[in-house]
Amino acid sequence: MIQARVLIRPKEGILDAQGKAVEGALPALGFEGIEHVRVGRIVELQAESIDRLEELCEKLLANPLIEDYEIETITG
Repeated sequence: MIQARVLIRPKEGILDAQGKAVEGALPALGFEGIEHVRVGRIVELQAESIDRLEELCEKLLANPLIEDYEIETITG
């Protein structure tokens, strides 16, 4: 079995409401000078092969119209 991590992020130019909310809250929490916050998600999984992970991302994990994804293998 291989371990993999899928990083899913909004595509450039797509409104990221969650990222904007985080960015707006930063000054009130004392964090100045932080800009362009983008919020995504990470999915970690084990698979027999990495071969079908791209298909999994396209069909289930990411919305290819508004999100980009990156598949990484995790070495222990």
